[in-house]
Amino acid sequence: MALAAAGGGRRAGRVRILANMRKASAWLGKVRIITPILSPRMSPVAKSHADVRAKIRAALLVWYDDNARVLPWRARPGTRADPYRVWLSEIMLQQTTVAHATPYFLAFTRRWPRARDLATAQDADVMAAWAGLGYYARARNLLACARIVAQAHSGEFPDDEAALRMLPGVGAYTAAAIAAIAFDRPATVVDGNVERVIARLNAVETPMPAAKAQIAGMAGALSSAERPGDWAQAMMDLGSMICRPREPLCPRCPLAEFCLGRASGDQAAFPRRLGAKARPHRHGVAYRLTCNGSVGLVRRPPRGLLGGMLALPTTAWREAPWSVAEALAEAPTPADWRAAGEVEHVFTHFSLTLAIYAAGSDGPDAPLIWTPLDEAAAATPSLFAKALRGLQTAPDRGG
Repeated sequence: MALAAAGGGRRAGRVRILANMRKASAWLGKVRIITPILSPRMSPVAKSHADVRAKIRAALLVWYDDNARVLPWRARPGTRADPYRVWLSEIMLQQTTVAHATPYFLAFTRRWPRARDLATAQDADVMAAWAGLGYYARARNLLACARIVAQAHSGEFPDDEAALRMLPGVGAYTAAAIAAIAFDRPATVVDGNVERVIARLNAVETPMPAAKAQIAGMAGALSSAERPGDWAQAMMDLGSMICRPREPLCPRCPLAEFCLGRASGDQAAFPRRLGAKARPHRHGVAYRLTCNGSVGLVRRPPRGLLGGMLALPTTAWREAPWSVAEALAEAPTPADWRAAGEVEHVFTHFSLTLAIYAAGSDGPDAPLIWTPLDEAAAATPSLFAKALRGLQTAPDRGG
């Protein structure tokens, strides 16, 4: 009886020990979930964090090998891309989407397949080809960069971040992207997609943009020297295809088990953001003067918004609307000007209402650049292309 009782006590003890071990294991699991796993700082669980980072890297690269997007500037996983095509795509994608940039990229590379080809292009040709891709300062930097690459680097892009950052229009992100993707150099590449992935993986509570440095540090801690080009593109693809701004596809994510944002149950709330500031609104007037099937354009100043582009003559753009008397006083030449509607346009930092005044001319004597109506819209930025719509059927005195 005593032996039986002793045996039963030992079994009960083992049961209690196993139960306590299970509780401890479950508790440790919770600790792992609520601990930022990608922090660049060491901690008492640094080894486990390193293991998790290694698993994340392996899982994402396996996913990328099977799911990489097919893009005209991208080489397949495991191979290097053409630095010129990487650079051109990154400049184009700074303010637009892949879908919008792709036809522009294809047209550019057909017309100027190498940096040295682009370097010899006429400024006006490049500006016209850029129309619709955002700020024209980037197109001017594009030309300046191609010319430096052709003249100072024998037509080949340098292969390290420091040298790349010396080129016009190439900032920290673009230099890192070219170094990693085109040259397989270890670099921390952080665009909007990567910021979103990192913010969700770590459930970063600091709102953007204050969290940018913190997120960049976490992205750097997660990066490695193994396949840096593929890693950079894998992070971008994950953010674009799976970890989307709204309605992320968490069940399909290769990193779901590591994601603290998902564990919180509110993954779409990351990255945190402060309330958006209201975009300022401005007003201006544009003047459409037509004669004999042509319209009078001007060349905008080389610096500033839409710099160097062909455009309709305009007033300055200001907060207050222009009265009729003010608009007529600013007209580029005396004519029978009449109100002909308005155009609404949104730039990155402000929106614009552009009132259109139209007139016909007896002869092309005004100091303007007379351009055939059927060519004018293609030669001007999208703002002025909107204002030129319908002119093909509009009467003018000289027609």
